[in-house]
Amino acid sequence: MIGGFAAWLIAGSLLLAVLCVITAIRNRPMGVVLLAGLAVLEVALLVQAGIGIAKVIGGESHHETPTFIGYLAGTIVIPPAAAFLGLAERSRWGTAIAAVACFAIPVMTARLLQIWQGTA
Repeated sequence: MIGGFAAWLIAGSLLLAVLCVITAIRNRPMGVVLLAGLAVLEVALLVQAGIGIAKVIGGESHHETPTFIGYLAGTIVIPPAAAFLGLAERSRWGTAIAAVACFAIPVMTARLLQIWQGTA
């Protein structure tokens, strides 16, 4: 895992979560800006997954490889699910779903770093 890239993912996801919360408070449905943010987040998560899997295949992983791969797969699924549910629910609650999803990404990314470093 690349610590700087993971930190960027965490910061970007938290920023997107704040935008989702503000949009939900304003009682607005999910718009193009939030969808674009989720798409950028998904691409970044796919890059992280590619890097992580390449390092595992390269033999750099020494701790709980199945758990690590499971967390990588889980993070990849969250943004598309949030976009789908956010668009399906055209009220503030759709945007709130996206906010919760964006708050879940930093938690899972931090857990990925812990697993990679063998600290938890």
